[in-house]
Amino acid sequence: MPWAVFAGPGSAVKPLGALGTAALAVGGAETGLGTGNIRHEAFLYRGDVGFLSASRDFVLAGLAADEDVLIMLSEPRMSLLRGALGRAGRRVEFIDIVEVGRNPARLIPTWQEFIEKGAEQGRVVRGIGEPVWSGRTGPELAECMLHEALTNEAFPGPASWRLRCIYESSALDPATDDLVWRTHPLVVKGGLARPSTRFHPVPGARGGPVGPAGDLFAEPLSDLGPPWSALSFGPADLGLVRAAAAAAARAVRLGRDRVGDLELSVHEVATNSVRHGGGQGTVRFWPGQGGLVCEVADAGQVADRLAGRRRPALDLGGGRGLWLVNQLCDLVQLRSAATGTTVRMFIH
Repeated sequence: MPWAVFAGPGSAVKPLGALGTAALAVGGAETGLGTGNIRHEAFLYRGDVGFLSASRDFVLAGLAADEDVLIMLSEPRMSLLRGALGRAGRRVEFIDIVEVGRNPARLIPTWQEFIEKGAEQGRVVRGIGEPVWSGRTGPELAECMLHEALTNEAFPGPASWRLRCIYESSALDPATDDLVWRTHPLVVKGGLARPSTRFHPVPGARGGPVGPAGDLFAEPLSDLGPPWSALSFGPADLGLVRAAAAAAARAVRLGRDRVGDLELSVHEVATNSVRHGGGQGTVRFWPGQGGLVCEVADAGQVADRLAGRRRPALDLGGGRGLWLVNQLCDLVQLRSAATGTTVRMFIH
């Protein structure tokens, strides 16, 4: 039975010449490339000048076309762009991505809400996102790349909006640089846009192209070493799972509210294991990153890679479990393959 379907800086960027694809000049003309409902592109830049070349004209072109524009950046980039836009910036919606996107699973719903609001008013939209910024942890970076892959799947249908994801190329390690090319059908570097030959969309569960999301979604999580504590559970043990989560959270001196958030999150995931993951699972705890890491694993398999990344309908009787977990935890990693499913939750 399917598991819940409630659903190092300083590295050089790989040369573009290896792609063997004709470059496309970046300017007012669109290339027509995109994936599903989205024209999803990465822009590799260097320094403040490169950042402004990746963002200012892109925003102004959208405003000139009477489009709604959403910018999700970290500081100081957001202030730099505001200053460069001047009075035109008053027509742009700005969101601090550090606040909304610390857990990258919250980003697709934010874009979806903006798109739906524009659609209700008959508006065309475009946006700029900065999923990776200085200070991202290794697990956060892994989730950023999975988010980028899943973005291609989240918006199926004829292309109708444009998202530019910006990356400081000098801060990308080789593995992350490769994933940028794998998760974006179009990559801009040095003023030229090229279709990425590393992006290979495949038919997804919803019939649309998903790129490498399936591969990233099935990759095992990093090894955290021996757990601090562990508990195997079945249908009669959910109370023990909640008690173990609360005890582990108090042991690392989490505040009362955060203890409750973790207890509820672990309960939601463990309940899902009981209902859809073979009736049993294992919960493990590690201290780390100024808080606690908790992992629930079972033998089930998630059929919906976007589980927990869609805002639940108000009239939906179920299907809110992973959505709630993503709102309560600082980071959530979900991986699923034929061998089973793992949900890892970070809270501090």
